[in-house]
Amino acid sequence: MKPDTHIVHTGRHPERQHGFVNPGVYHGSTVLFPSLADMKAAQSDPYRAHFYGRLGTPTSRALEEAIADLEGAPHCVATASGLAAIIAGVIGFLKTGDHMLVVDSVYGPARRFFNDTLRRFGVDVQYYDPMTGADIADLLRANTKVVYCESPGSGSFEVQDLPAIASAAHAIGAKVVIDNTWASPVLFKPFAHGADVSIQAATKYIVGHSDAMMGSISMTEEVFPIVRAAARDLGAPPGPDDCYLALRGIRTLGLRLTRHQETGLKLANWFASRPEVHRVLHPGLAACPGHAIWKRDFLGASGLFGVVFKDASEAAVAAMIDGYELFGIGFSWGGFESLVLPTHPEAGREVTGWTMPGPTIRYHAGLEDPDDLIADLEKGMARLTKTG
Repeated sequence: MKPDTHIVHTGRHPERQHGFVNPGVYHGSTVLFPSLADMKAAQSDPYRAHFYGRLGTPTSRALEEAIADLEGAPHCVATASGLAAIIAGVIGFLKTGDHMLVVDSVYGPARRFFNDTLRRFGVDVQYYDPMTGADIADLLRANTKVVYCESPGSGSFEVQDLPAIASAAHAIGAKVVIDNTWASPVLFKPFAHGADVSIQAATKYIVGHSDAMMGSISMTEEVFPIVRAAARDLGAPPGPDDCYLALRGIRTLGLRLTRHQETGLKLANWFASRPEVHRVLHPGLAACPGHAIWKRDFLGASGLFGVVFKDASEAAVAAMIDGYELFGIGFSWGGFESLVLPTHPEAGREVTGWTMPGPTIRYHAGLEDPDDLIADLEKGMARLTKTG
């Protein structure tokens, strides 16, 4: 099937739900069994049978099936948030004394967990340059268990050479985990490029409407028992209503991403033409680090990108952003609405500096008419210039 057809049909089984198109929303913890023998049988394989609500319901299993199918993996586990997915996606591979490599452009809350918790538990967390490819072999050690990737990177949007990284990591038995939120399962297929685990903050494009918190972890058959057990022990399953909202969001994912991409590229090129702008950080533009890798490996772009301005005062940036009518000031992204947020790619970096001349602003291109968005941005540039 073509991608849009696949998106509409995956994870749906009307024959199992009395012909209804969508899975039911199961609010439940306790599962009743006809006999002790039946309970024992379910307990022997609780991730395929229904055993207890925290381990999965028909609603969460439908979502997991759909995401795994779209991402090209045999298994998926849904979690209550993207950060919960990050935590469960790595902790099963690590113990005191192990070594973990993490890309230096990683999502801030992930960095905080790695630094504050994993290091406290005796895991040696080491960061590496996002543009490292096959040379990552020079950083690998005998006790390296995980190489953590994020492509493009949060806030700075470097695109990583996942096949080269995976080849080097697998040569010493390390697992490769990637945060694939920016591209979603539609625009990048991590398992076709060597990943063992793929994480989504499904709060973003999968849900798509800014109304639910959700994470997902897709994985290979080999690591499924490890990651599934870690997610179980973390105890952060998603709620049934959030699973339903994510399933609903998936059905329009392809259409929405097409519009996000078109509008995002239009805005990015508009910014690139402005004298106030130093650089646009968009993987679809040639000036973005890793653009050639993006062209080789990705199937498109989403609506999230960064803009580095030339030297501008804090007051000027505030005047520009505060006056926007269509760009909301807020965290997260991936919903139908356009958003703006100052970012600080230099914060927390351990091995790669950030020497851009002015402030970095992250934009999310929503589903509004792009001409209306550009008109709003033009007014913002006037405020920026006037304030100085």
